[in-house]
Amino acid sequence: MAYEDNRPRPEAGHRVVLEDREHLTISGVEEVERFDESAIVLTTALGTLEIQGEDLHIEKLSLDGGDLRVEGTVSALIYETDERPRGGLLSRLLGG
Repeated sequence: MAYEDNRPRPEAGHRVVLEDREHLTISGVEEVERFDESAIVLTTALGTLEIQGEDLHIEKLSLDGGDLRVEGTVSALIYETDERPRGGLLSRLLGG
């Protein structure tokens, strides 16, 4: 059974602020999927975001407000896209 979260989602948009590659603040966070010292994967208002780096630590997490603060050395911020081919099989084969 999937976990249902009936809390209201943050109304604010999604914002990412990285200072000196060591202090990261993100708004619009809906869920932290997994984390360790080298990667944090979270769901934001604009999709899945993976934070890669070294010695990453979650300093503050407020899902009610949708805010996350991370300390550590950030080397990459990667948004995952969910791009699927549109149309039927024939359309995809013919490049349409």
